Amino acid sequence: MADIEKIKKIRSLSGAGFKDCSLAMNEAQGDIEKAIEILRVKGISKASKKMSRSANEGIISICENDKNTSMLEINCETDFVAKNEDFINFAKELSDINNKVKSNKEKLLFSNMKNNKSVNDNLLALISKIGEKITIGRSKTLDNLNQKIFKYHHTVIKDNLSKLGVLVSINANDDSDKLKNFGKQLSMHIAALNPLAIDIDGIDRQVIIKEEELIAEELKTTGKPLDIIKKISQGKINKFKEENSLLNQNWVMEPKKKVKDVIKELNIDGLKVNEFFRIKIGE
Repeated sequence: MADIEKIKKIRSLSGAGFKDCSLAMNEAQGDIEKAIEILRVKGISKASKKMSRSANEGIISICENDKNTSMLEINCETDFVAKNEDFINFAKELSDINNKVKSNKEKLLFSNMKNNKSVNDNLLALISKIGEKITIGRSKTLDNLNQKIFKYHHTVIKDNLSKLGVLVSINANDDSDKLKNFGKQLSMHIAALNPLAIDIDGIDRQVIIKEEELIAEELKTTGKPLDIIKKISQGKINKFKEENSLLNQNWVMEPKKKVKDVIKELNIDGLKVNEFFRIKIGE
């Protein structure tokens, strides 16, 4: 086999650039398998150097089957790479595997992809080929059994890939268009208003403490009496809790109503919001 044919073969098997394949083939003295191993080792070395950089771009993927619905974040350094065909194809296949392993990251990394190589090996190869840091970020899987899952993509890049994704699960003894419309609108509401929890009691206590500290710092220089400051502080923290708990937020479709009022008006038997998950790239 001529050298140029060997280089083409190495390139097709490894996905590396022509120059790297040529250098690896020379180092391996024409042995194709050895050249691919050399590229793999060099790829790992290159990838490890890139992993110290920031990866604040990327895409959100949502994948579903009869049993589960999953959302997965895949990060890169630039929006240009987020739209790269190799990156998109990797993200699509990765999302499908992630749904099968129910967002278990360890299982995900050691699962085989269509080329019979592990996700981890394919990730390293993609980093080496594209030249950017690529990481697998946040993920969530919801069980489709005994609950209804609604999803929403905002700023769609392609197919089921976007810059912002939402999953929300709802219980209801109903499968009407009225429920489906509410589920879709609720997903859009969550995307827009980014609640921290379903109700006030669900907001992380540490988040409340931090907000109380910020409010105290803000009021420190007002010169108002301590009892007045306490009242103002309590009012502000109560407002913060309402604005950040889903059921108490103003309904994005009709701001004069709260989400809990809309649910009550729908009068759908057993209607209850179980949980939601929202991911926005760079947030």
